[in-house]
Amino acid sequence: MKLSFTQLALLACLYSSFGFSVEILSPYWSYSDFLDAYPEQKILTKHLTVSVGKPPVPLELVQQEPVRISVLYPGEQESDYWRRNILAFERRLNELGIKYSLEQIFTKPNAEARDQNLFLNSALKKNTDYLIFTLDTGRHKKFIEHVLYNSDVKIILQNITTPVKDWGEKQPFLYAGFDHLLGSQMLADYFKKTFHNGANYSVLYFSQGYVSDARGDTFIDAMASEKNFRLQSSYYTKASKESSYDAAISAIEKTPDLDFLYACSTDVALGAVDAIQRTGNLQIKVNGWGGGSAELDAISSGAMDVTVMRMNDDTGIAMAEAIKWDVEGKDVPTVYSGGFELVTKHDDLEKINRLKKRAFRYSDK
Repeated sequence: MKLSFTQLALLACLYSSFGFSVEILSPYWSYSDFLDAYPEQKILTKHLTVSVGKPPVPLELVQQEPVRISVLYPGEQESDYWRRNILAFERRLNELGIKYSLEQIFTKPNAEARDQNLFLNSALKKNTDYLIFTLDTGRHKKFIEHVLYNSDVKIILQNITTPVKDWGEKQPFLYAGFDHLLGSQMLADYFKKTFHNGANYSVLYFSQGYVSDARGDTFIDAMASEKNFRLQSSYYTKASKESSYDAAISAIEKTPDLDFLYACSTDVALGAVDAIQRTGNLQIKVNGWGGGSAELDAISSGAMDVTVMRMNDDTGIAMAEAIKWDVEGKDVPTVYSGGFELVTKHDDLEKINRLKKRAFRYSDK
């Protein structure tokens, strides 16, 4: 007998595929748990993954009118993930021969709610077909719930691959991103291997919200099983380079013998790099999170030690393919996660250039 979303959600609380404490992200399905619970979703996600990796197959049917797309991204930051995502998305849509209109706005991660609400409500009044947004705060969640239950707009949630359990069968059109839990586990494994005798470390969070929970708390939980790894401090930032610099300075002053700083985003990592250089404590290692251009430059210079590099353009391509499938009347998976590669400052330039060519195959055109 097939279990309902609610029954499966209760079962999911009993285990976690990544070995993390289930309390950290208990309101969400992990990416792998969701696909395991819904085999038909696993098949759809696999098919979408195959399409992302292949050349585009143009739309064959004739559209009656262009699809209307509205995009609100926290793209005003050092990380180029969001800008590259839109470039890949539009270029794939064009190759697929999809007629569309697109309205977009980039804000800072901690943008005023009023500015975001004006754009989002305007998109709803214009009867947009697809609204591409993110989910990081409770405010985001409330707005998404309002749309899910009071509108026919199809929501694509970017930078999250863990479906919300409370939404049951009423899920967004698509969750697309790179699995934060997997990336955090890869970095935890790297630091465990690098400091096999243990280490003192500090965590520099993103702003308070889902990203910090999914990248920061899960990392701490993964390290907790190693008794010789000692969390000395942790700081929420304003998701900016400047606020991270201040937090990193405080962490280093508090514990001069820190071995590494764990950073939860690109901007946070770059602020930590500046703090390490400013204090002269160059023995302290720091990671990036995402592997965009700024991080790869810092790794090439030796200022940053390691990152999990997202195959960046995969998610933009996946969104375009999902819209094509929808226009064609095909079923679309609920979740899609792109792939990672671990990159360190010891990797040669040939490897990094090869990964850039793959990750930025649309956004670098």
